[in-house]
Amino acid sequence: MREYEIAAIPADGIGPEVIAAGLQALEALQQRCGDFKLRVQHFDWGSDYYRAYGRMMPEDGVAQLKRFDAIFFGAVGAPEVPDDITLWGLRLPICQGFDQYANVRPTRILPGIVSPLAGVVGRCYDDANDVETSEPRYDRRHQSSRRHIVGPCRRARGQSRHCTDRQH
Repeated sequence: MREYEIAAIPADGIGPEVIAAGLQALEALQQRCGDFKLRVQHFDWGSDYYRAYGRMMPEDGVAQLKRFDAIFFGAVGAPEVPDDITLWGLRLPICQGFDQYANVRPTRILPGIVSPLAGVVGRCYDDANDVETSEPRYDRRHQSSRRHIVGPCRRARGQSRHCTDRQH
């Protein structure tokens, strides 16, 4: 039987709810298939961790994640914690530490789901938003004084040429 080690980082906001529902679905799939087993370890990293310890995750956080087959990441951010703290303290160290340059977010309206996008008449909505995490905004070499400075770039669906070239 195949076994997979999953690091679950629910973090903040809707993250815990999304991770809990996702793990429930994975548990159902595991039971239905019966040919693999998931072992999940939860990490309490995020804004609450920041408020308690002054950092978003332990200094060796990325090293702790290296033994896992996958990282199931929720959402990060809280109104009272500046965005650059959550971005540079948790999300980007993980993404860049594992060279996870693309964060693909599928979006689809499912039958029976009420959505603000459901008013699109005569079409179904099925898309994927790709967030490039090695763009200049996310690379400290292109920044000064921790401000987000985006260099000149051509945009295609919210991505620079740097991003689209890297994906192909």
